[in-house]
Amino acid sequence: MSSHLRRKVGSAIGIGLMSGVLIWGGHSFSASQASSAQTSTPANGFTDVARQVTPAVVNITTVMTEKVSDGFSVPDELRDRMEEYFGKPLDPRRRGPKPPGEYRGPRRGQGSGVIISADGYVLTNNHVIDKAHEVSVTLPDKREFKGKIIGADPKSDLAVVKINASNLPAIPWGDASQLQVGEYVLAVGNPFGLNSTVTLGIVSAVGRGHMGITQYEDFIQTDAAINPGNSGGALVNTRGELVGINTAIFSQTGGYQGVGFAVSTTMAKPIYESLVKTGKVVRGYLGIGLQDLNQDLAKSFSIKDSKGALVSDVKEDSPADQAGLKQGDVIIEYQGILIEDGVALQRMVTRTPVGSKVQVKVMRDGRARELTVRIGEQPELEKVAKKVESGEHDYGLAGLSVEDLNQNTARELGIKGKAQGVVVTSVDPDSGAEKAGLVPGDVIQEVNRRPVKSVKEFEKVSSDLKKGNSILMLVNRRGGSLFLSAKI
Repeated sequence: MSSHLRRKVGSAIGIGLMSGVLIWGGHSFSASQASSAQTSTPANGFTDVARQVTPAVVNITTVMTEKVSDGFSVPDELRDRMEEYFGKPLDPRRRGPKPPGEYRGPRRGQGSGVIISADGYVLTNNHVIDKAHEVSVTLPDKREFKGKIIGADPKSDLAVVKINASNLPAIPWGDASQLQVGEYVLAVGNPFGLNSTVTLGIVSAVGRGHMGITQYEDFIQTDAAINPGNSGGALVNTRGELVGINTAIFSQTGGYQGVGFAVSTTMAKPIYESLVKTGKVVRGYLGIGLQDLNQDLAKSFSIKDSKGALVSDVKEDSPADQAGLKQGDVIIEYQGILIEDGVALQRMVTRTPVGSKVQVKVMRDGRARELTVRIGEQPELEKVAKKVESGEHDYGLAGLSVEDLNQNTARELGIKGKAQGVVVTSVDPDSGAEKAGLVPGDVIQEVNRRPVKSVKEFEKVSSDLKKGNSILMLVNRRGGSLFLSAKI
């Protein structure tokens, strides 16, 4: 991930496990039945597995350049006195005003990587090599090579590095979709610079998403000890096959606390192949905004349970738009597979080859519909503008203040095309609006499926609402749409 911030959220997720450079971030699919051989202890314990895989797990060190302070500057009136005292001219950099950011210094990082092919392709985490201008790869046999970054994918926190070598030991790909909770796994890496460290644990969970670690998430959770320096290392099954790339820890201290995450090879393998082949990752694309259902939203959209993915937005001229998908549809099946939530659908779509025609089943107005969508290629995401803060008028929805949306405000909020709605300027604490999740800067575009184009229309719609009623709102937040449900 690109953001190197530590958030205090009760517990933290350590996502940069490079020794000395600890990076912090904020905050299922069902596994098929595997053979009993996968979950049993090998005949010779785990020594054969460790002996097999450790030669293929390397140490990656990087040098990054960053701005640093050069210490202090000396006012001109003190310069002569100090030069006389020390008996020599003062360092020119300390004479007079200091130009901000003029001087730079190196920062070193350390992580792990996995040799995937005998000709020198190494898979690691993006945050291990991010912003590096020098990459060195050291093998367990002490041979050291200069590494070349072939490609990186910050959205999954994966990267590929190439070294000029041949006949290298490599770890074969495993099928992570066959992993079962409770199955033994080994984590291999270089925590704290301790090369070829092997730890043992079990699969605690599979298909972890909603972690806020990366944009696209398909994590294996394990209690095998993972610590700073393990990033990019291997998670292997008892057959010595690669099932994950160690990426993150859940920790209050920055060290091991029994909860680690590895990017599943179900996600990592196609990304690796794409980076090696093209230097970038091509993902399938529908062109919709998604959110998960809760009980209130499911009831509002006439869905029996909270399974499925709610379409909160459909981008104009996108594959979804051309296929007839509409805002408010609930996608319940994709290529005949039941959809649990938005993350599960996202995984399926991004892994679908561009140009493929797929069948999608949606619930619309309480009825099931079948649609055919031709998958497009995911474009680069655009940045979203900041929110605005203003307004003093209260209307029918208690605890909420709004004002008319104009083109300038819409532009600041990242809303493109013809803008309509009212801008939320303030939300009272403990109000129904706050409990629904409304925040200043939201643009309310619909109330109970009725379009709202002005404060006058919003006042009229909200004045018809009775106390104790549920309300469904469509809002645009920083350029993206979502539905919110509240009780007033």
